[in-house]
Amino acid sequence: MKTKINHVIAATLMSAGVLLGGAVQAADFNLRAVANSNENDEDYDGLVVFKDFVESHSNGRIAVDIFMGSQLCSNGVECLESLEYGSLDVYISTTGGAASMYPYVQVLDLPYLLPDDRVAEKVLEGDFTRELRKQILDDSDGMVRLMTIGNTGGWRNFANTKRTITSPDDLDGLKIRTVVADLPQELVRSMGASPTPIPWGDLFTSFQTGVVEGSKNGITDIMAMKFTEAGLKYLTLDGHAYMSALWYMNNDTFMDMPEDLRRVMVDGFSALQQATFASPKRKSIQAYQDFSNTGGTLYVPTPEEKAQFKASAEPVYDWFKENVEGGEKWFNLLSASAQQAQQEIAVEYEKDLN
Repeated sequence: MKTKINHVIAATLMSAGVLLGGAVQAADFNLRAVANSNENDEDYDGLVVFKDFVESHSNGRIAVDIFMGSQLCSNGVECLESLEYGSLDVYISTTGGAASMYPYVQVLDLPYLLPDDRVAEKVLEGDFTRELRKQILDDSDGMVRLMTIGNTGGWRNFANTKRTITSPDDLDGLKIRTVVADLPQELVRSMGASPTPIPWGDLFTSFQTGVVEGSKNGITDIMAMKFTEAGLKYLTLDGHAYMSALWYMNNDTFMDMPEDLRRVMVDGFSALQQATFASPKRKSIQAYQDFSNTGGTLYVPTPEEKAQFKASAEPVYDWFKENVEGGEKWFNLLSASAQQAQQEIAVEYEKDLN
């Protein structure tokens, strides 16, 4: 009897909500958020945190629907165009996914400019990202707004099927898989290796057959794709590129919101950023253990060896400055931002170590 009464009360309250408060309960803004990955990815971790934050902190005035994979769009260009047209509200791309539309974002792929997580995170939380936002807004006629830059997969490192890499000379002659983009191919050439563009889905078989002998990947991707079973046994943690994830929003949708909800959105993307900073760190612990357990060999370069890698990569800096419009500006801005971050961290060390 008590259960029946509770059901009646609940139904009555729900009806009252529909009749009296329907307009309040319906979201004022329904956002479609897309990531061309899967639910095991850091992108999904970030979106879940974002969705929870903006829906709760807006008291339901903002609702977020998450679309993983290629349900609404299948690649960077298509998705960014959909964002411009307003058929999407939120989208995340890698630098490679956006490079054909905004070539200067490749500055984030320049090797060894960001030395570690602490520096990278401080840079991406600061004015460098705001300057990139201004440029993308200008180049999209005010339609695409860069909201934040997070991480998707940790750091790119050199992995291969042949030998332990302790210096750039050890890469000489190896066939290294790259994407079909100029900058990563220039990097591989600068190390004396042979860049070999291979689709991601074909990479496992390419390792098995020797079409390629190495790649530039993060450990979580290596283990998720089971590349060790295809012969990928040697991993050098040179950390040549921070795997940046650029999160955008349709600018009209953002600006249509009242200021209090725009504040919620900014805070929500900050929470998303922090989630994507943390997720690869946690996931990589098990991934490195699994790599070692399968017979993989990990090598951490000494500071002197890492300096050799950076020196070998310097031709890539010149290529970027000469071949990307505004390349020198973006190279200088990222370099200066990284230097400032390192100086600030050094001051923090002084305070924390004494």
